[in-house]
Amino acid sequence: MSDTRARQDTTPVDADTLRALLAADEPPRVLDVRTPAEFETSHIPGASNLPLEAVREHRAAVSDHADDVVLVCRSGARATQAGESLAAVGASRVRVLDGGMVAWERTGAEVVTGRRRWDLERQVRLVAGSLVLASVVAGAVVPGVQWLAALVGAGLVVAAVTNTCAMARVLGTLPYNRGAGSDPEVVVAWLAASSGRP
Repeated sequence: MSDTRARQDTTPVDADTLRALLAADEPPRVLDVRTPAEFETSHIPGASNLPLEAVREHRAAVSDHADDVVLVCRSGARATQAGESLAAVGASRVRVLDGGMVAWERTGAEVVTGRRRWDLERQVRLVAGSLVLASVVAGAVVPGVQWLAALVGAGLVVAAVTNTCAMARVLGTLPYNRGAGSDPEVVVAWLAASSGRP
């Protein structure tokens, strides 16, 4: 499917508009694509959690019931990727919360909170920064170690250009980020039941 179709199907919705939509008689379903740990920290009431990698893995099943769904992540980047993945297999009426949970919480909207954990993007900044700092300091003693800093920098450039992040994928698999977990079959069943489609 073309990029044009994917962009069409992942149109943004701002936080105030989403609040109004959720208060309507037939509200959209909210699917949070962050890690289970991030979801546990805070999420929109009534939202269900299916991390980005699980959305990609089960995109055919999810797209069958993804009509009138709003995708949410921390800032909008992962939700956009999830939307494009779903649009590529025919999902329609998939929207993305513009600015993600950051924008949602900035408006003072209601959130369900749990155990506080660092979001994935903050973890990436910590690990990347630590690797760069350690390699530069170690390079003063062991020649050549500073090339690790160059490798991390190159990885960050690739992440920005491709709008993906290998480090985030790796960090997302750590036990700390798994939280209570998310069962793709349960989420697909929830989508199917709430869409009124078989």
